[in-house]
Amino acid sequence: MDLDGFVIDIRRGDLLIEIQTGAFAAMGRKLDRLLADHRMLLVHPVAVETYLRRPGGYSRRSPKRNDLYGLFDELVSLPTMLDHPNLSLEVVLVAVDKIQEPDAALRRRRGGWRTVDRCLREIRSRHRFDGPGDLAALVPAGLPATFSTADLALAAGTSRVRAQKMAYCLRANELVEPVRRTRQGVLYQCC
Repeated sequence: MDLDGFVIDIRRGDLLIEIQTGAFAAMGRKLDRLLADHRMLLVHPVAVETYLRRPGGYSRRSPKRNDLYGLFDELVSLPTMLDHPNLSLEVVLVAVDKIQEPDAALRRRRGGWRTVDRCLREIRSRHRFDGPGDLAALVPAGLPATFSTADLALAAGTSRVRAQKMAYCLRANELVEPVRRTRQGVLYQCC
């Protein structure tokens, strides 16, 4: 469906629903133009478990894992997008099948397999964010009063890089604030 020069995935009355599997940054112009006049629900699937399917009936679970904090990998490009009253974000944690075929040109980089399709296997859970304050629910319990991104990574069970993205987004939405800088990095506290 076309609206104001943009392709819309689903329209239900005055609500526009966009399913975004790729980068949020790619939606910047669309959001700027359409949010002024329309309510929008952005649905972002995050694959928490992936199964690799190859010809000959070969199937195995991929060792790569993701979680709800994977949202920050994309949110870091538009950290304050939830400030807009017409925008809601729903993160859907899913298990997917990745269908792969052999490709001799990819031997060095990807072991010779190209992903040709992805299929939904199962929806594990859904998480709705209607404003920046809803992101506060993702701050793990048990953090010290002042914490670093290393503390945040440990408490969330995620990588330090992702914890840095998380801290950046939480700071942009005024949910945490920097207290001071140490040799180990910036220390934050919840607002």
